[in-house]
Amino acid sequence: MEFTTTSIKKLALPLGAKDKTFWDTLPAFGLRLRAGGSASWVVQYDVAGKTRRVTLGTPAMLAVAVARTKAKDLLASIRLGGDPAADKRAARAKAAETFGAILPRYLAVQRRECRPRSFKEIESRLSRLARSLHPRPLTSIDRRQISTLIGNITEQSGPSAAINVHGSLTGYFSWAMREGLIDQNPTIGSNKPAKRPARDRVLSEDELRALWAALGDDDYGDIVRLMILTATRRNEIGDLQWDEIDLDAAKIEIPAVRMKNGKPHLIPLSDPALTILRKRQRTRQDYVFGRGGVAGFRGWSQRRRALDARIAGARPDWVLHDLRRLASTVMHEKLGVQPHIVERVLAHVGHQSGVAGVYNVAEYIDEKRRALERWAEYVDAVVTGKSVKAQIVRLRRPVGTHR
Repeated sequence: MEFTTTSIKKLALPLGAKDKTFWDTLPAFGLRLRAGGSASWVVQYDVAGKTRRVTLGTPAMLAVAVARTKAKDLLASIRLGGDPAADKRAARAKAAETFGAILPRYLAVQRRECRPRSFKEIESRLSRLARSLHPRPLTSIDRRQISTLIGNITEQSGPSAAINVHGSLTGYFSWAMREGLIDQNPTIGSNKPAKRPARDRVLSEDELRALWAALGDDDYGDIVRLMILTATRRNEIGDLQWDEIDLDAAKIEIPAVRMKNGKPHLIPLSDPALTILRKRQRTRQDYVFGRGGVAGFRGWSQRRRALDARIAGARPDWVLHDLRRLASTVMHEKLGVQPHIVERVLAHVGHQSGVAGVYNVAEYIDEKRRALERWAEYVDAVVTGKSVKAQIVRLRRPVGTHR
């Protein structure tokens, strides 16, 4: 029968039937009726000996003439080698490949390839800050959506966070391209904040004195004091573990997996640094700082705000990392420590180039210890109000001079 608006209204399921397809005079074009009253236009065809069906829509959505035209177009594509049913399944599969659904696969790769600290940062950026992309199919994410996300992060969390998220997104989409999940990387050409100029902030002696005096007798206070005395990064001390400390030998040995440069770092401990660690009660906990001893210190921002509130006339433009620059500057300019020793103290990569950079793997442990002892004496002179100039004259004997 030829389908018309009138003829399809007369169609009904045979008694006892739950499903039946009625066929139009156009071959392979039918109307499927189901128990319960549902109806849908279908096209049926064979591919490689298998019968397949494609649903076009319902009579309520598509009039007979429109449905027949769609069926003709579909049948024409089939004659040219197309497979609409397979294309539809592929489209559904692509739609299911959302940013959030594929993300665990990418993070599993990063967990194997990255240092733990780097992995945590990537995981946080993509899982938390890029959460708005999670429901979207990867193939639907475009440059505009990336730029909108980065702009929002810039406003809410600052340009540094936005730059870092942009970098993590670039890595994720590049991996997705190599996996064949997308054809192009939507981060390419998208806007991101300009990099901030390199910091050159060095705290004055008055600022160091005020900072030290405002530190409390708690985890955060001990962490910042140790950061100052050891010229370390915050996570190197905040995530410090008891098995990395040798109090008898007066040293900390941080494994390569926790270091930014991917190399182990030995830190000689001055007497003031030893005193801070010895006063802490060691329990069965793995970590020196933090609640429960299982994850290291957390709550940096909250503690920093509380510290600023206690410092009279505090300038809000300094960050904890500036303390490393202060130590480096004082060691270079005032304490007679040779540059290559300062670089070893700071655990910097690339402090030597050429043949020296390849073959000189010496740790200069004794020189590092003398440098940090002098730095500790300088800090003590500043925070206790002693004559800093007199201390500098006494301390300024070359450390690490080549013979």
